[in-house]
Amino acid sequence: MTALWIAHVHVTDAEAYGRYAKAAGPAIAAHGGMFLARGGRYRQMEGNDRPRNVVARFPSFEAAVACYESAEYQAALAHAKGASERDLVIVEETPPTE
Repeated sequence: MTALWIAHVHVTDAEAYGRYAKAAGPAIAAHGGMFLARGGRYRQMEGNDRPRNVVARFPSFEAAVACYESAEYQAALAHAKGASERDLVIVEETPPTE
Protein backbone atom coordinates (compact mmCIF):
# COMPACT_ATOMS: atom_id res chain seq x y z
CA MET A 1 0.00 0.00 0.00
CA THR A 2 1.22 3.44 -0.85
CA ALA A 3 1.30 6.16 1.79
CA LEU A 4 1.00 9.93 1.86
CA TRP A 5 2.78 12.65 3.75
CA ILE A 6 0.28 15.43 4.34
CA ALA A 7 1.78 18.63 5.69
CA HIS A 8 0.16 21.95 6.58
CA VAL A 9 2.70 24.72 7.05
CA HIS A 10 2.87 28.36 8.03
CA VAL A 11 6.29 29.69 7.02
CA THR A 12 7.73 32.30 9.40
CA ASP A 13 11.24 32.58 7.87
CA ALA A 14 11.17 32.17 4.07
CA GLU A 15 14.95 32.08 3.66
CA ALA A 16 15.50 29.28 6.18
CA TYR A 17 12.45 27.40 4.94
CA GLY A 18 13.82 27.64 1.41
CA ARG A 19 16.95 25.81 2.60
CA TYR A 20 14.69 23.11 4.06
CA ALA A 21 12.73 22.71 0.81
CA LYS A 22 15.91 22.52 -1.27
CA ALA A 23 17.35 19.72 0.89
CA ALA A 24 14.08 17.91 1.59
CA GLY A 25 13.24 17.26 -2.07
CA PRO A 26 16.23 14.98 -2.74
CA ALA A 27 15.72 13.14 0.57
CA ILE A 28 12.08 12.50 -0.31
CA ALA A 29 12.96 11.35 -3.84
CA ALA A 30 15.65 9.01 -2.48
CA HIS A 31 12.91 7.15 -0.58
CA GLY A 32 10.64 6.86 -3.61
CA GLY A 33 8.53 9.89 -2.70
CA MET A 34 6.95 12.18 -5.26
CA PHE A 35 5.04 15.39 -4.73
CA LEU A 36 1.35 15.46 -5.59
CA ALA A 37 0.77 18.96 -4.23
CA ARG A 38 3.29 21.55 -3.13
CA GLY A 39 1.84 24.92 -2.32
CA GLY A 40 -0.65 26.04 -4.92
CA ARG A 41 -4.30 27.00 -4.65
CA TYR A 42 -6.28 25.83 -1.66
CA ARG A 43 -9.43 26.63 0.26
CA GLN A 44 -9.51 26.05 4.00
CA MET A 45 -12.78 24.31 4.80
CA GLU A 46 -12.24 23.36 8.46
CA GLY A 47 -9.60 23.60 11.15
CA ASN A 48 -6.54 25.82 11.36
CA ASP A 49 -5.45 27.67 8.24
CA ARG A 50 -1.86 27.09 7.18
CA PRO A 51 -1.18 28.61 3.77
CA ARG A 52 1.32 26.03 2.53
CA ASN A 53 -0.03 22.53 1.95
CA VAL A 54 2.12 19.67 0.72
CA VAL A 55 1.21 16.09 -0.21
CA ALA A 56 3.81 13.50 -1.19
CA ARG A 57 3.20 9.87 -2.12
CA PHE A 58 5.57 7.07 -1.10
CA PRO A 59 5.62 3.47 -2.31
CA SER A 60 4.77 2.21 1.20
CA PHE A 61 4.02 3.36 4.72
CA GLU A 62 7.42 2.00 5.78
CA ALA A 63 9.20 4.04 3.09
CA ALA A 64 7.40 7.20 4.22
CA VAL A 65 8.43 6.66 7.85
CA ALA A 66 11.99 5.72 6.84
CA CYS A 67 12.28 8.93 4.86
CA TYR A 68 11.15 11.06 7.79
CA GLU A 69 13.57 9.29 10.12
CA SER A 70 16.50 9.38 7.67
CA ALA A 71 19.61 11.42 8.42
CA GLU A 72 19.17 13.32 5.14
CA TYR A 73 15.62 14.40 5.89
CA GLN A 74 16.39 15.23 9.52
CA ALA A 75 19.26 17.46 8.32
CA ALA A 76 16.83 19.25 6.01
CA LEU A 77 14.20 19.47 8.75
CA ALA A 78 16.64 21.33 10.99
CA HIS A 79 16.19 24.34 8.64
CA ALA A 80 12.38 24.24 9.01
CA LYS A 81 12.42 24.18 12.80
CA GLY A 82 12.10 27.75 14.00
CA ALA A 83 11.27 28.82 10.43
CA SER A 84 7.75 27.40 10.32
CA GLU A 85 4.77 26.08 12.21
CA ARG A 86 4.02 22.62 10.77
CA ASP A 87 1.75 19.66 11.10
CA LEU A 88 2.75 16.50 9.23
CA VAL A 89 0.96 13.18 9.21
CA ILE A 90 1.74 9.95 7.37
CA VAL A 91 -1.37 8.16 6.13
CA GLU A 92 -1.57 4.81 4.38
CA GLU A 93 -3.68 5.10 1.24
CA THR A 94 -6.85 3.11 0.83
CA PRO A 95 -6.99 1.03 -2.34
CA PRO A 96 -9.52 2.23 -4.89
CA THR A 97 -12.82 0.37 -4.90
CA GLU A 98 -14.63 -0.53 -8.06
